[in-house]
Amino acid sequence: MPTYKYSYFDVRGRGELVRYVFHAAGRDFEDDRVAREDWPSRKESTPFGQMPVLDVDGKKLAQSGAIARYAAREFDLAGKDSWEQALVDQYMGLVEDMFTEIVKVFFEKDEEKKKELQKNLAEVVFPKFCGLFEKALDQNGGKFFVGNSLTLADLAVLNAFDTPLHQHATLLDSFPKLKAHRERVMATPKLSEYIKNRKVTDI
Repeated sequence: MPTYKYSYFDVRGRGELVRYVFHAAGRDFEDDRVAREDWPSRKESTPFGQMPVLDVDGKKLAQSGAIARYAAREFDLAGKDSWEQALVDQYMGLVEDMFTEIVKVFFEKDEEKKKELQKNLAEVVFPKFCGLFEKALDQNGGKFFVGNSLTLADLAVLNAFDTPLHQHATLLDSFPKLKAHRERVMATPKLSEYIKNRKVTDI
């Protein structure tokens, strides 16, 4: 059985989804959380000078999406056939669209523009994506986004709403299927334990 070492900063950010995949699958891995002050000395050892990086028996894989998809395939969370796998990719893309909107706020330096972006997130962006995900769940029977079991798509949506819900606790109240889906996925045994005990971070 392969040995996995997953390296990322000690935040959720773009690194948390892969942690979700490992915990949901109940697979052991070294969760290597890199301190900011240690990053410069480790940068050159990564494929592209960035994290996250997954080390599999000495072989290194970069890019969060590639790592998440690889792990999902290894642990039977990528979809049961090529069509389901394409659907998983579809929802990964939709999550990335939402994440792009969120990131705009974090990197905006002008305080007035930041407030405008935050207002737009709360009033336009989040309701839009909640509606899209709610409809998708409804069309697939309400329990999971793809097929009839947990996939990377479910974990990606769970992860995508972690930060928005930290700032807008009632965000999902008008989207009952999406709210129930979140509770269902979070109840996955090993994942539930991880989420309950993980360090609280802003992102």
